[in-house]
Amino acid sequence: VQLQASGGGSVQAGGSLRLSCAASGSIFGITVMGWYRQAPGKQRELVASITSGGISNYADSVKGRFTISRDNAKNTVYLEMNSLKPEDTALYYCNAKRRTTIVTIKDYWGQGTQVTVSS
Repeated sequence: VQLQASGGGSVQAGGSLRLSCAASGSIFGITVMGWYRQAPGKQRELVASITSGGISNYADSVKGRFTISRDNAKNTVYLEMNSLKPEDTALYYCNAKRRTTIVTIKDYWGQGTQVTVSS
């Protein structure tokens, strides 16, 4: 599975950005897709995830501001980020979880896309 992310950039606080991530290759069996982020000196953390059935999950810090969506026909996941704050500044990584056997799920990662929010 290859994940191609796009849409990062620099905005002022209160602004918006939209991230996209398209999956290609051996996409059969992909269950959950999502976004993680890692700020300098911090651990990578889950931002939001969405199942193939459309069930979403958000980090408390982004609830009400970020919206994750998914187009299964295009194998693409989106992250709409509104009311951005300086603390949202991080490298954002697309993630896909693919079931490879009945008991095994493998993680795939895209290249990071930088989001910088200035105050």
